[in-house]
Amino acid sequence: MEDISSPAFCLRRGNEVVAAAGYRSWLQSVAHLSVLVAPHSRGRRLARAVASAAVAHALDAGLLPQWRARPYASQRAAVALGFQELGAQLSVRLGDVPLN
Repeated sequence: MEDISSPAFCLRRGNEVVAAAGYRSWLQSVAHLSVLVAPHSRGRRLARAVASAAVAHALDAGLLPQWRARPYASQRAAVALGFQELGAQLSVRLGDVPLN
């Protein structure tokens, strides 16, 4: 979430933010979504609520929303909002390259 360039769309319970979403604009055409839900608030469709606000904002800005949904719960939320799986991502670490 610290790298988003959009507004943050949040849901609160009292003073606590329990879900948040936003996006980072890539190449001035793609909106790469970030969606977070507090562990104790998962399973309540909160990801869908905040992500739908971020997606609407991205579409209004003329951007193509993209969601890299790795965990199954994230995949379910993405599908519920109409996203379709179009590929896969592979990360490879070569040798003893520092993580910095």
